[in-house]
Amino acid sequence: MAAPSDAGGGGAGPGPVRPPRLPPGDLRSVLITSVLNLERLELDLFRGRHHWVPATQRLFGGQIVGQALVAAARAVSRAEQVHSLHCYFVRAGDPKVPVLYQVERTRTGKSFSVRSVKAIQHGQPIFTCQVSFQLTQESPLQHQFTMPAVPPPEELLTQEELIQKFLQDPNLAERYRKHLNKIQAEDVPIDIKPVNPPDVYCSEPQEPKQLFWVRARGYIGETDMKVHCCVAAYISDYAFLGTALLPHRLYRIKFMASLDHSMWFHAPFRADHWMLYECESPWAGGCRGLVQGRLWRRDGVLAVTCTQEGVIRVEQTPNQSKL
Repeated sequence: MAAPSDAGGGGAGPGPVRPPRLPPGDLRSVLITSVLNLERLELDLFRGRHHWVPATQRLFGGQIVGQALVAAARAVSRAEQVHSLHCYFVRAGDPKVPVLYQVERTRTGKSFSVRSVKAIQHGQPIFTCQVSFQLTQESPLQHQFTMPAVPPPEELLTQEELIQKFLQDPNLAERYRKHLNKIQAEDVPIDIKPVNPPDVYCSEPQEPKQLFWVRARGYIGETDMKVHCCVAAYISDYAFLGTALLPHRLYRIKFMASLDHSMWFHAPFRADHWMLYECESPWAGGCRGLVQGRLWRRDGVLAVTCTQEGVIRVEQTPNQSKL
């Protein structure tokens, strides 16, 4: 990926950040080499292409958020770091054509700068986003929540290993088997290790909370922090809204899509290192669900906070379990 900060606030900033030297045997993350590697068309106009497309055949929201953040970050100086972003998904993305990202340099201040991004397909905006950047400032005012106590990722199975385990169950219902095979076939560039997964695959209602370790697949390395923020933006949308479905698994989902997405970046982190994603849904109603998430570094530092609301439409009559 050409680092997202390769142009200064006035278009004459520092040159491209050199990619980190790779340790022997390590491969660059596809999130850097492909998904978040935008093509510059003009000073503040970029084109992005697609890597992974969900079964819905709509563009993955995390890809749009991550690519929009790349575009915004290329319009600020190297010294400025992203501290928050606020997005709206206004139309479904078409996976058959690229996305154009148009950046507006809304404000460049002494401490904070704002960049607005519009993602366009077929001549219409599909997504809008505002990103705020800040020059590093020290403050004695500091506090954070405490990270949940969970097993380390080395003691847990990956999502792929869990799926293999569930598929070996001879009593697994056929519709669940098809669902798991579909997930297994997806080429998601993220490593995931759920915390406290069930022994067998089931669709029983549960509390709207989930914990899993996440990281980008492949090597990113020490580089501009904005690169890791762009990758975290991609990761943050995966399985996020699904937290709101956990108490309602007896209903068949007719339609589900993200409406908006916000993130706040608190501390430096490596997106290619394991982070704990703590997700919860405090509310659902009116065909909408609200989810909140926190990305924790392994040393207990709160790195990122996320919120999202999505539209969720279900069949009015709950399904009867076939198990």
